[in-house]
Amino acid sequence: MQGKVDAIFVDTGEQNLKNIARRVRVFRVELNHGNITQQIAPNLTLPDGPSIAVLPFQNMSGDVEQDYFCDGMVEDIITGLARIKWLFVIGRNSSFAYKGKSPDIRQVGRDLGVRYVLEGSVRRVGNRVRITGQLVDAQTGVHLWAERFDRSLDDIFALQDEITLSVIGAIEPSLRQAEIKRVERKRPSDLNAYDLVLRAIPLAHSVMPDGASRGLTLLGQALARQPDYAAAHGYAAWCNEILFLRGGFREENRIAAIRHAHDALVHGRDDATALALGGFVIGLLEHDHATASDAFETALSLSPSSAFSYHLGSIIAGWAGDAERAIEWGERALRLSPFDPLSYLAYDSVAVGHFQRGRDEEAVNAARKAIQFNPGFSINYVLLAAPLAKLSRHDEARTAVARVLELQPSFSISKQFNNVGCARELTALLTDALIEAGLPP
Repeated sequence: MQGKVDAIFVDTGEQNLKNIARRVRVFRVELNHGNITQQIAPNLTLPDGPSIAVLPFQNMSGDVEQDYFCDGMVEDIITGLARIKWLFVIGRNSSFAYKGKSPDIRQVGRDLGVRYVLEGSVRRVGNRVRITGQLVDAQTGVHLWAERFDRSLDDIFALQDEITLSVIGAIEPSLRQAEIKRVERKRPSDLNAYDLVLRAIPLAHSVMPDGASRGLTLLGQALARQPDYAAAHGYAAWCNEILFLRGGFREENRIAAIRHAHDALVHGRDDATALALGGFVIGLLEHDHATASDAFETALSLSPSSAFSYHLGSIIAGWAGDAERAIEWGERALRLSPFDPLSYLAYDSVAVGHFQRGRDEEAVNAARKAIQFNPGFSINYVLLAAPLAKLSRHDEARTAVARVLELQPSFSISKQFNNVGCARELTALLTDALIEAGLPP
Protein backbone atom coordinates (compact mmCIF):
# COMPACT_ATOMS: atom_id res chain seq x y z
CA MET A 1 0.00 0.00 0.00
CA GLN A 2 1.33 3.41 -0.92
CA GLY A 3 0.67 6.64 0.95
CA LYS A 4 2.10 10.08 1.63
CA VAL A 5 4.10 10.89 4.74
CA ASP A 6 3.54 14.36 6.17
CA ALA A 7 7.16 15.30 6.74
CA ILE A 8 9.67 18.04 6.17
CA PHE A 9 13.43 17.79 5.76
CA VAL A 10 15.48 20.45 7.56
CA ASP A 11 19.05 21.08 6.40
CA THR A 12 21.38 21.20 9.45
CA GLY A 13 24.52 21.70 7.37
CA GLU A 14 27.73 19.69 7.46
CA GLN A 15 28.20 17.84 10.73
CA ASN A 16 30.59 15.46 12.50
CA LEU A 17 28.96 12.05 12.93
CA LYS A 18 30.16 9.17 15.03
CA ASN A 19 32.25 6.56 13.22
CA ILE A 20 32.55 8.75 10.09
CA ALA A 21 35.88 10.50 9.64
CA ARG A 22 34.78 13.21 7.21
CA ARG A 23 32.03 15.79 7.73
CA VAL A 24 28.75 14.92 6.00
CA ARG A 25 25.67 16.97 5.15
CA VAL A 26 22.83 16.12 7.51
CA PHE A 27 19.09 16.61 7.22
CA ARG A 28 16.67 16.38 10.12
CA VAL A 29 13.32 14.72 9.36
CA GLU A 30 10.23 16.08 11.08
CA LEU A 31 7.08 13.93 10.96
CA ASN A 32 3.76 15.61 11.72
CA HIS A 33 1.09 13.56 13.53
CA GLY A 34 -1.82 15.87 14.29
CA ASN A 35 -0.47 18.51 16.65
CA ILE A 36 2.59 16.45 17.54
CA THR A 37 5.89 16.82 15.72
CA GLN A 38 8.30 13.92 16.00
CA GLN A 39 11.93 14.69 15.14
CA ILE A 40 14.25 12.05 13.75
CA ALA A 41 17.86 13.21 13.89
CA PRO A 42 21.19 11.44 13.79
CA ASN A 43 23.40 11.38 16.84
CA LEU A 44 25.34 14.58 16.23
CA THR A 45 28.69 15.31 17.84
CA LEU A 46 29.93 18.82 18.42
CA PRO A 47 32.36 20.29 15.88
CA ASP A 48 35.96 20.65 17.05
CA GLY A 49 35.62 24.44 17.18
CA PRO A 50 32.85 26.69 18.55
CA SER A 51 29.40 26.22 17.04
CA ILE A 52 26.27 28.35 17.26
CA ALA A 53 22.63 28.42 16.22
CA VAL A 54 20.63 31.66 16.06
CA LEU A 55 16.98 31.08 16.85
CA PRO A 56 14.22 33.26 15.35
CA PHE A 57 13.68 36.29 17.56
CA GLN A 58 10.28 36.50 19.23
CA ASN A 59 8.01 39.27 17.97
CA MET A 60 6.66 40.79 21.18
CA SER A 61 4.90 43.69 19.41
CA GLY A 62 1.57 41.99 18.83
CA ASP A 63 1.89 43.03 15.19
CA VAL A 64 2.44 40.17 12.77
CA GLU A 65 3.65 42.64 10.16
CA GLN A 66 6.78 43.09 12.30
CA ASP A 67 7.74 39.46 11.67
CA TYR A 68 9.61 40.45 8.53
CA PHE A 69 11.77 42.83 10.57
CA CYS A 70 12.58 40.15 13.17
CA ASP A 71 13.28 37.48 10.56
CA GLY A 72 15.37 39.76 8.37
CA MET A 73 17.53 40.79 11.29
CA VAL A 74 18.12 37.19 12.37
CA GLU A 75 19.03 36.20 8.81
CA ASP A 76 21.57 39.04 8.70
CA ILE A 77 23.02 37.97 12.05
CA ILE A 78 23.41 34.39 10.79
CA THR A 79 25.12 35.68 7.63
CA GLY A 80 27.42 37.92 9.64
CA LEU A 81 28.39 35.19 12.10
CA ALA A 82 29.07 32.83 9.20
CA ARG A 83 31.84 35.21 8.09
CA ILE A 84 33.79 34.50 11.28
CA LYS A 85 36.35 31.94 10.16
CA TRP A 86 36.69 30.09 13.47
CA LEU A 87 32.93 29.77 14.10
CA PHE A 88 30.62 26.99 12.85
CA VAL A 89 27.16 28.46 12.22
CA ILE A 90 23.97 26.48 11.65
CA GLY A 91 22.07 27.58 8.53
CA ARG A 92 18.86 29.57 8.49
CA ASN A 93 16.62 26.66 7.46
CA SER A 94 17.54 24.66 10.54
CA SER A 95 17.28 27.60 12.95
CA PHE A 96 13.90 28.70 11.59
CA ALA A 97 12.42 25.25 12.23
CA TYR A 98 11.98 26.60 15.78
CA LYS A 99 9.98 29.66 14.73
CA GLY A 100 6.90 30.13 16.87
CA LYS A 101 8.15 27.62 19.45
CA SER A 102 9.73 27.94 22.88
CA PRO A 103 12.24 25.12 22.81
CA ASP A 104 14.52 24.03 25.61
CA ILE A 105 17.94 25.48 24.76
CA ARG A 106 19.78 22.34 25.81
CA GLN A 107 17.59 20.29 23.50
CA VAL A 108 18.28 22.72 20.66
CA GLY A 109 21.98 22.18 21.26
CA ARG A 110 21.53 18.41 21.08
CA ASP A 111 19.25 18.57 18.01
CA LEU A 112 21.55 20.80 15.99
CA GLY A 113 24.89 19.69 17.38
CA VAL A 114 25.96 23.16 18.63
CA ARG A 115 27.57 24.43 21.80
CA TYR A 116 26.01 27.92 21.82
CA VAL A 117 22.57 29.34 21.06
CA LEU A 118 21.63 32.98 20.49
CA GLU A 119 18.01 33.92 21.18
CA GLY A 120 16.21 37.22 21.46
CA SER A 121 13.03 39.26 21.15
CA VAL A 122 11.77 42.43 19.47
CA ARG A 123 9.16 44.78 20.94
CA ARG A 124 7.89 47.84 19.09
CA VAL A 125 6.28 50.72 20.97
CA GLY A 126 5.23 53.67 18.83
CA ASN A 127 8.21 54.80 16.79
CA ARG A 128 10.75 52.99 18.93
CA VAL A 129 11.89 49.40 19.06
CA ARG A 130 13.54 47.44 21.87
CA ILE A 131 15.63 44.43 20.91
CA THR A 132 17.07 42.01 23.45
CA GLY A 133 19.55 39.25 22.81
CA GLN A 134 21.17 36.61 24.96
CA LEU A 135 23.87 34.06 24.30
CA VAL A 136 23.50 30.72 26.09
CA ASP A 137 25.85 27.78 26.52
CA ALA A 138 23.61 24.96 25.32
CA GLN A 139 25.63 22.38 27.22
CA THR A 140 25.17 23.97 30.64
CA GLY A 141 22.31 26.44 30.18
CA VAL A 142 24.54 29.25 31.48
CA HIS A 143 23.95 32.74 30.06
CA LEU A 144 27.21 34.12 28.66
CA TRP A 145 26.05 37.50 27.37
CA ALA A 146 22.92 39.60 27.30
CA GLU A 147 22.23 43.04 25.90
CA ARG A 148 19.32 45.37 25.18
CA PHE A 149 19.16 47.81 22.28
CA ASP A 150 16.67 50.72 22.23
CA ARG A 151 16.45 52.55 18.92
CA SER A 152 14.22 54.84 16.88
CA LEU A 153 12.45 53.32 13.89
CA ASP A 154 13.11 56.28 11.58
CA ASP A 155 14.88 54.03 9.04
CA ILE A 156 13.99 50.42 9.67
CA PHE A 157 16.60 49.03 7.27
CA ALA A 158 19.41 51.15 8.69
CA LEU A 159 18.30 50.04 12.15
CA GLN A 160 18.40 46.40 11.07
CA ASP A 161 21.97 46.82 9.83
CA GLU A 162 23.06 48.67 12.96
CA ILE A 163 21.60 46.10 15.36
CA THR A 164 23.06 43.24 13.34
CA LEU A 165 26.57 44.70 13.53
CA SER A 166 26.17 45.49 17.24
CA VAL A 167 24.99 41.99 18.13
CA ILE A 168 27.76 40.27 16.17
CA GLY A 169 30.43 42.64 17.42
CA ALA A 170 29.36 42.12 21.02
CA ILE A 171 29.03 38.34 21.05
CA GLU A 172 32.24 37.53 19.12
CA PRO A 173 34.57 38.32 22.08
CA SER A 174 32.08 36.66 24.45
CA LEU A 175 32.20 33.47 22.38
CA ARG A 176 35.98 33.53 22.23
CA GLN A 177 36.26 34.04 25.98
CA ALA A 178 33.85 31.15 26.60
CA GLU A 179 35.95 28.94 24.33
CA ILE A 180 39.16 29.94 26.13
CA LYS A 181 37.65 29.00 29.49
CA ARG A 182 36.43 25.70 28.08
CA VAL A 183 39.87 24.80 26.72
CA GLU A 184 41.56 25.75 29.99
CA ARG A 185 39.66 22.86 31.58
CA LYS A 186 41.02 20.32 29.07
CA ARG A 187 44.03 18.13 29.79
CA PRO A 188 47.22 19.13 27.93
CA SER A 189 47.30 15.69 26.28
CA ASP A 190 43.90 16.42 24.65
CA LEU A 191 44.89 19.69 22.99
CA ASN A 192 44.83 20.18 19.22
CA ALA A 193 46.13 23.14 17.19
CA TYR A 194 42.95 25.16 17.72
CA ASP A 195 43.02 24.58 21.49
CA LEU A 196 46.68 25.61 21.67
CA VAL A 197 45.91 28.89 19.91
CA LEU A 198 43.01 29.52 22.30
CA ARG A 199 45.35 29.02 25.26
CA ALA A 200 47.84 31.44 23.71
CA ILE A 201 45.32 34.25 23.11
CA PRO A 202 45.03 35.55 26.71
CA LEU A 203 48.83 35.41 26.99
CA ALA A 204 49.11 37.63 23.91
CA HIS A 205 46.38 39.91 25.24
CA SER A 206 48.46 40.50 28.37
CA VAL A 207 50.86 42.50 26.11
CA MET A 208 53.60 41.59 28.59
CA PRO A 209 56.90 39.93 27.57
CA ASP A 210 56.45 37.00 29.96
CA GLY A 211 52.98 36.23 28.61
CA ALA A 212 54.17 36.64 25.03
CA SER A 213 57.03 34.18 25.60
CA ARG A 214 54.69 31.56 27.04
CA GLY A 215 52.22 32.21 24.25
CA LEU A 216 54.90 31.60 21.63
CA THR A 217 55.62 28.17 23.11
CA LEU A 218 51.97 27.17 22.63
CA LEU A 219 51.80 28.73 19.18
CA GLY A 220 54.94 26.87 18.13
CA GLN A 221 53.24 23.61 19.11
CA ALA A 222 50.13 24.61 17.13
CA LEU A 223 52.18 25.40 14.02
CA ALA A 224 54.07 22.14 14.34
CA ARG A 225 50.70 20.39 14.06
CA GLN A 226 49.34 22.72 11.36
CA PRO A 227 52.02 24.82 9.57
CA ASP A 228 49.50 26.80 7.51
CA TYR A 229 47.36 27.85 10.50
CA ALA A 230 46.88 31.54 9.70
CA ALA A 231 45.64 32.66 13.12
CA ALA A 232 48.56 30.90 14.83
CA HIS A 233 50.96 32.84 12.60
CA GLY A 234 49.07 36.04 13.39
CA TYR A 235 49.28 35.59 17.14
CA ALA A 236 52.93 34.52 16.86
CA ALA A 237 53.57 37.79 15.02
CA TRP A 238 51.86 39.74 17.81
CA CYS A 239 53.77 37.92 20.57
CA ASN A 240 57.08 38.64 18.86
CA GLU A 241 56.06 42.30 18.43
CA ILE A 242 55.39 42.49 22.18
CA LEU A 243 58.78 40.96 22.94
CA PHE A 244 60.47 43.41 20.56
CA LEU A 245 58.86 46.63 21.77
CA ARG A 246 58.59 45.76 25.46
CA GLY A 247 61.33 43.19 25.93
CA GLY A 248 64.51 44.92 24.80
CA PHE A 249 64.21 45.70 21.07
CA ARG A 250 65.94 42.47 20.01
CA GLU A 251 66.22 42.28 16.24
CA GLU A 252 65.39 38.57 16.11
CA ASN A 253 61.95 39.32 17.57
CA ARG A 254 61.27 42.03 14.98
CA ILE A 255 62.30 39.73 12.13
CA ALA A 256 60.21 36.84 13.49
CA ALA A 257 57.21 39.14 13.99
CA ILE A 258 57.31 40.36 10.40
CA ARG A 259 57.84 36.84 9.02
CA HIS A 260 54.84 35.44 10.90
CA ALA A 261 52.77 38.49 9.91
CA HIS A 262 53.35 37.84 6.21
CA ASP A 263 52.58 34.14 6.72
CA ALA A 264 49.30 35.19 8.34
CA LEU A 265 48.39 37.19 5.23
CA VAL A 266 49.38 34.38 2.87
CA HIS A 267 47.44 31.66 4.68
CA GLY A 268 44.59 33.83 5.98
CA ARG A 269 43.05 35.36 2.90
CA ASP A 270 39.59 34.46 4.23
CA ASP A 271 40.36 34.88 7.94
CA ALA A 272 39.64 38.36 9.33
CA THR A 273 41.51 37.74 12.59
CA ALA A 274 44.68 36.57 10.85
CA LEU A 275 44.55 39.48 8.40
CA ALA A 276 44.10 42.01 11.20
CA LEU A 277 47.03 40.60 13.18
CA GLY A 278 49.25 40.45 10.11
CA GLY A 279 48.33 43.97 9.07
CA PHE A 280 48.91 45.27 12.59
CA VAL A 281 52.46 43.92 12.85
CA ILE A 282 53.41 44.84 9.27
CA GLY A 283 52.18 48.39 9.83
CA LEU A 284 53.77 48.72 13.25
CA LEU A 285 57.19 47.11 12.74
CA GLU A 286 57.74 47.07 8.98
CA HIS A 287 56.14 50.52 8.58
CA ASP A 288 54.41 49.32 5.42
CA HIS A 289 51.16 51.18 5.91
CA ALA A 290 49.84 50.42 2.42
CA THR A 291 50.01 46.64 2.96
CA ALA A 292 48.60 47.05 6.46
CA SER A 293 45.70 49.14 5.18
CA ASP A 294 44.89 46.56 2.50
CA ALA A 295 44.92 43.80 5.12
CA PHE A 296 42.51 45.69 7.38
CA GLU A 297 40.18 46.59 4.54
CA THR A 298 40.05 42.95 3.46
CA ALA A 299 39.45 41.81 7.04
CA LEU A 300 36.55 44.23 7.38
CA SER A 301 35.08 43.20 4.05
CA LEU A 302 35.10 39.61 5.32
CA SER A 303 33.74 40.50 8.75
CA PRO A 304 32.29 44.05 8.92
CA SER A 305 31.46 43.62 12.61
CA SER A 306 35.02 42.70 13.64
CA ALA A 307 35.79 44.98 16.57
CA PHE A 308 39.18 43.25 16.73
CA SER A 309 40.08 44.56 13.26
CA TYR A 310 38.96 48.07 14.18
CA HIS A 311 40.97 47.96 17.43
CA LEU A 312 44.22 47.00 15.73
CA GLY A 313 43.61 49.12 12.65
CA SER A 314 42.98 52.23 14.74
CA ILE A 315 46.42 51.84 16.35
CA ILE A 316 48.18 51.73 12.98
CA ALA A 317 46.21 54.75 11.79
CA GLY A 318 47.14 56.64 14.95
CA TRP A 319 50.89 56.08 14.70
CA ALA A 320 50.77 56.79 10.95
CA GLY A 321 49.42 60.26 11.75
CA ASP A 322 45.92 59.65 10.36
CA ALA A 323 44.13 61.29 13.28
CA GLU A 324 40.64 61.16 11.79
CA ARG A 325 40.77 57.45 10.98
CA ALA A 326 42.33 56.68 14.38
CA ILE A 327 39.38 58.34 16.11
CA GLU A 328 36.76 56.96 13.72
CA TRP A 329 37.98 53.37 13.89
CA GLY A 330 38.61 53.55 17.63
CA GLU A 331 35.07 54.78 18.27
CA ARG A 332 33.67 52.15 15.90
CA ALA A 333 35.46 49.40 17.84
CA LEU A 334 34.06 50.72 21.11
CA ARG A 335 30.54 50.87 19.73
CA LEU A 336 30.72 47.33 18.34
CA SER A 337 32.17 45.85 21.53
CA PRO A 338 31.92 48.32 24.44
CA PHE A 339 33.12 45.90 27.15
CA ASP A 340 35.92 44.29 25.17
CA PRO A 341 39.15 43.80 27.20
CA LEU A 342 41.00 45.23 24.18
CA SER A 343 39.15 48.54 24.46
CA TYR A 344 42.31 50.18 25.77
CA LEU A 345 43.71 49.96 22.22
CA ALA A 346 40.77 51.93 20.82
CA TYR A 347 40.98 54.53 23.58
CA ASP A 348 44.72 54.90 22.93
CA SER A 349 43.97 55.53 19.25
CA VAL A 350 41.33 58.11 20.15
CA ALA A 351 43.84 59.75 22.54
CA VAL A 352 46.51 59.92 19.82
CA GLY A 353 44.06 61.42 17.32
CA HIS A 354 42.84 64.10 19.71
CA PHE A 355 46.40 64.93 20.83
CA GLN A 356 47.52 65.38 17.24
CA ARG A 357 44.57 67.69 16.60
CA GLY A 358 45.37 69.78 19.70
CA ARG A 359 42.37 68.57 21.70
CA ASP A 360 44.35 67.84 24.85
CA GLU A 361 41.48 67.55 27.33
CA GLU A 362 39.79 64.96 25.12
CA ALA A 363 43.12 63.13 24.81
CA VAL A 364 43.47 63.02 28.60
CA ASN A 365 39.97 61.61 29.00
CA ALA A 366 40.57 58.89 26.40
CA ALA A 367 43.93 57.91 27.91
CA ARG A 368 42.37 57.62 31.37
CA LYS A 369 39.73 55.28 29.98
CA ALA A 370 42.48 53.20 28.35
CA ILE A 371 44.13 52.87 31.76
CA GLN A 372 40.85 51.69 33.30
CA PHE A 373 40.75 48.81 30.80
CA ASN A 374 44.45 47.92 31.11
CA PRO A 375 46.36 49.55 33.99
CA GLY A 376 49.43 47.44 33.21
CA PHE A 377 50.13 48.77 29.69
CA SER A 378 52.84 51.43 29.72
CA ILE A 379 51.78 53.20 26.51
CA ASN A 380 48.48 54.19 28.12
CA TYR A 381 50.45 56.35 30.57
CA VAL A 382 52.66 57.73 27.79
CA LEU A 383 49.55 58.94 26.01
CA LEU A 384 48.26 60.42 29.27
CA ALA A 385 51.50 62.21 30.18
CA ALA A 386 51.82 64.03 26.84
CA PRO A 387 48.51 65.98 26.87
CA LEU A 388 48.84 66.59 30.62
CA ALA A 389 52.19 68.25 30.00
CA LYS A 390 50.71 70.43 27.26
CA LEU A 391 47.95 71.45 29.68
CA SER A 392 50.66 72.41 32.23
CA ARG A 393 49.34 69.83 34.69
CA HIS A 394 52.89 68.88 35.57
CA ASP A 395 52.32 66.97 38.81
CA GLU A 396 49.83 64.65 37.10
CA ALA A 397 52.16 64.27 34.11
CA ARG A 398 55.08 63.30 36.36
CA THR A 399 52.89 60.71 38.10
CA ALA A 400 52.06 59.18 34.71
CA VAL A 401 55.75 59.18 33.73
CA ALA A 402 56.68 57.39 36.94
CA ARG A 403 54.17 54.68 36.08
CA VAL A 404 55.61 54.33 32.56
CA LEU A 405 59.11 53.74 33.94
CA GLU A 406 57.80 51.37 36.59
CA LEU A 407 56.12 49.22 33.97
CA GLN A 408 58.82 49.59 31.29
CA PRO A 409 62.15 50.69 32.87
CA SER A 410 63.94 50.71 29.49
CA PHE A 411 61.42 53.06 27.87
CA SER A 412 62.96 55.61 25.51
CA ILE A 413 60.96 58.17 23.52
CA SER A 414 63.11 57.90 20.40
CA LYS A 415 63.32 54.11 20.42
CA GLN A 416 59.59 53.72 20.91
CA PHE A 417 58.44 56.11 18.20
CA ASN A 418 61.14 55.21 15.68
CA ASN A 419 60.37 51.52 15.96
CA VAL A 420 56.60 51.89 15.56
CA GLY A 421 57.00 54.15 12.54
CA CYS A 422 55.35 57.13 14.21
CA ALA A 423 54.64 59.95 11.74
CA ARG A 424 57.23 62.74 11.82
CA GLU A 425 54.84 65.53 12.86
CA LEU A 426 53.26 63.40 15.59
CA THR A 427 56.69 62.29 16.83
CA ALA A 428 57.76 65.91 17.21
CA LEU A 429 54.59 66.81 19.15
CA LEU A 430 54.86 63.81 21.47
CA THR A 431 58.60 64.18 22.03
CA ASP A 432 58.36 67.83 23.11
CA ALA A 433 55.53 67.08 25.52
CA LEU A 434 57.06 63.90 26.97
CA ILE A 435 60.51 65.44 27.55
CA GLU A 436 58.74 68.25 29.40
CA ALA A 437 56.90 65.59 31.44
CA GLY A 438 60.21 63.90 32.33
CA LEU A 439 60.50 60.83 30.09
CA PRO A 440 64.01 60.01 28.79
CA PRO A 441 64.59 60.93 25.15
